[in-house]
Amino acid sequence: MTAVAEIREILTRGSIDVDGRVLPASNVTLVGAAELDGESLRCVYKPVSGERPLWDFPSGTLAGREVAAYEISELAGWHVVPVTALVDGPFGRGMVQQWIDVGDEDLVDLVPEGEVPEGWRHVLDAYDGADQPVSLVHADVRGLRDLAVFDAVVNNADRKAGHVLATPDGRVRGCDHGLTFHVEDKLRTVLWGWAGDPLTEADTAGLHRLDQVLGTPPGPARLAGLISRAELSRLRFRVRQLLRSGCFPQPPESWRAVPWPVF
Repeated sequence: MTAVAEIREILTRGSIDVDGRVLPASNVTLVGAAELDGESLRCVYKPVSGERPLWDFPSGTLAGREVAAYEISELAGWHVVPVTALVDGPFGRGMVQQWIDVGDEDLVDLVPEGEVPEGWRHVLDAYDGADQPVSLVHADVRGLRDLAVFDAVVNNADRKAGHVLATPDGRVRGCDHGLTFHVEDKLRTVLWGWAGDPLTEADTAGLHRLDQVLGTPPGPARLAGLISRAELSRLRFRVRQLLRSGCFPQPPESWRAVPWPVF
């Protein structure tokens, strides 16, 4: 059994013992450990009963969207989402996700306006809380680039800086994917540094895998019950649109392109 399979087994079959809560958070986000046959794994648990109703997303669907985001990450080969599954936890049905320990490195930051570090990408200019001019920037690294392509595919409406996880071993992960897969374009992200740039062969490899697997069984079956048929259809449309354009998407003019708060 692979390490990922073992983690999934513990999360899905283990008992969840909650010992804390993440604050502040829009929806109830609990932390604890999943235990199975003497093995314990730190995890995040978000019960459906703790989801706050939203005007633009159907109620009770955020946990399923988080699991669907994980499945897309795995199907494409990006592996940018921690292992995530639907479970019956102590507070009812919800999503459980492997806890990821982060290092000291920040991949998204604010710097004095115009002072973009070497190896980083400029996103936008603004004023900070002290009314000083600053630039929002992010690192130009492979894992973050994969996350940006992933966000475009799943139509992530909430890629805040705090949702980017840089691990001590140099890997990049993303969390909080409840606001994804909407049929309307809603991409909001802090990772606009590659906007309009050509997609490389490494960028499109995952897109080609997704296009193939979403068109043939059992690919769509892995998303059944997690997102709607209309959302699945729109998902494949976005994959093909990215392949046709051959470029990272541009920030839209018709809606706010950066989430708030940014961090």
